[in-house]
Amino acid sequence: MLNGIVLAIIVLLLIIVSIRERIRQTRYREKDWSVIGESAPSPLSQALANLVGVAGGIYLTLVVVITFIELELPERIHLWGISIEPLAAISFFLAIIQPYVQRIINAWRRI
Repeated sequence: MLNGIVLAIIVLLLIIVSIRERIRQTRYREKDWSVIGESAPSPLSQALANLVGVAGGIYLTLVVVITFIELELPERIHLWGISIEPLAAISFFLAIIQPYVQRIINAWRRI
């Protein structure tokens, strides 16, 4: 039980850090629409929508690839008392690290 709580806290912290990085990247790219009086969604809501959208896209891609190559995966994996779907866990993990990979790619292009 304690291992499950620790794992949940670690995942939550990783999601928070990823959302924070997505907010930073969005502020860097976006214009300030408040100057012209137009309402805009908050950076937090944009980052959350982006995180879920990226994870969903990765999940769908993994499902199509797994179905295409007819790979047999277990429906659930049990880790430290938590039951998770492997493709969903992989897609969320990749979505969480995506902004940092993007930062590395951008830094590499500047060199």
